[in-house]
Amino acid sequence: MIPVIAIDGPAASGKGTLARRIAAHYGLRHLDTGLTYRAVAHALVATGKPLDDEAEAVAAAERLDLSAMDRTVLAAHAVGEAASKVAVIPAVRRALVERQRRFAETPPGAVLDGRDIGTVVCPDATAKLYVTASPEVRAKRRYHEILAGGGVADEAAILADIERRDARDMGRADSPLRPAIDAHLLDTSDMTIETAFQAARAKIDRAIERN
Repeated sequence: MIPVIAIDGPAASGKGTLARRIAAHYGLRHLDTGLTYRAVAHALVATGKPLDDEAEAVAAAERLDLSAMDRTVLAAHAVGEAASKVAVIPAVRRALVERQRRFAETPPGAVLDGRDIGTVVCPDATAKLYVTASPEVRAKRRYHEILAGGGVADEAAILADIERRDARDMGRADSPLRPAIDAHLLDTSDMTIETAFQAARAKIDRAIERN
């Protein structure tokens, strides 16, 4: 059985850092599914296409090279805002979910992180984690991350943005952000990345043993 590890959670919860660490530990491929929506939005903007052009957005999703997504370029705030508009198009979600599933099913296995992995993309994943933290902690992490990168940030504005994204992600009709029934909850509010990794590894090891 090909191991698939699903990691869901809200923005700035630490799920991406944790997912990359887990993938390296188990020798699995990693996919940040949020980047796939950003990549589609970026492709539309780069070619001057409107973000609500369903046919063009679906075509971009089907052409997307999952191995060539530039995290630095796609991490821009403007790309994230554009991605939030593309992500609400059901046909785009269907196209990207199909791409994400094919990625997960390819040997030797994969770690996928996002907002609907355990509930929609890989409901039969070997192990499922729902990584979260308080909005205040997540805002502080994002704030320090921006400063460390040489940027300028307003922590209160970041907190407000995170709260808006949470409300949007949890309230959308199609694939809302929520933990899968069988997901292990991992609250990283008071955890270092090392502590979170060890806690996640213990849960994943048990799940792999059962399978």
